[in-house]
Order: sequence, then C-alpha cells, then structure tokens
Amino acid sequence: MKFGYTIIYVENVLETVAFYEKAFGLPRRFIHESNLYAEMETGDTALTFAGEEAAELSNLAITPNRKDKLSAGWEICLVCEDVHKAYAHAVENGALPLSPPEEKPWNQTVSYVKDLNGCLVEIASPVRK
Repeated sequence: MKFGYTIIYVENVLETVAFYEKAFGLPRRFIHESNLYAEMETGDTALTFAGEEAAELSNLAITPNRKDKLSAGWEICLVCEDVHKAYAHAVENGALPLSPPEEKPWNQTVSYVKDLNGCLVEIASPVRK
C-alpha cells in the first residue's frame, strides 16, 4: 500500500485552487468539469480538493472547514528551502498568518498559516540531519 492523495472538502473548489496557485505556487494538475474535484501538482502525492457537495453525494458527514472557525485537527505541510520568503509570499497573497518562521531544535524552519478555508498549512524546510 502507498499514500495516494489527500482530499480536503471545501466550499468552493475553483477559489481554493486559485488561492493555492497564488499563495503557494502550486500548479493545478486537473479540475473535473463539474468543478467539484481538483488536484494540485505537489510531487508524487497529490493535494486534492473536493466540493462539500461531493461528500454529500457519497453520504459522508463532514464538518465544513471555515476561516472564522477553529481549525480541524490536521494540517498539510509544504516543504521548501526558503521558509521566510514562502511564508511572506503566502501572507501577501491571502493566507492568514498564525506563526512566523522559527528555527526548531530538530534543525528545521517551521511556520504556520491558515488557507482561505481555515485549514492549517505548515510551511517548513526539509529536516536537516
């Protein structure tokens, strides 16, 4: 078994894709013609978004992600070499700042923002050994 992708249910798939393109520089891989599903190019494992209606179509009960609510108990982590630059770019492009870049004892730079849906996004450097 291998990890294939993460799906985040969002209120508006197209707005979320545009936000991730602008704030984090992730290119879109695919948007379904229904606009209820999209994939972002992130390497081997895709970050995907599905409309909340898609959860309902599959008879899944979800708690909607909202910017003005407490974030859910998960996060996505985007890894880059220049965390300070990426953090500033994300905030300048609509991400809500939560924690500026900080050097951690395990030899990694870590920061946190919220996306337009209220989801936690960690922006971090690779762990240096």
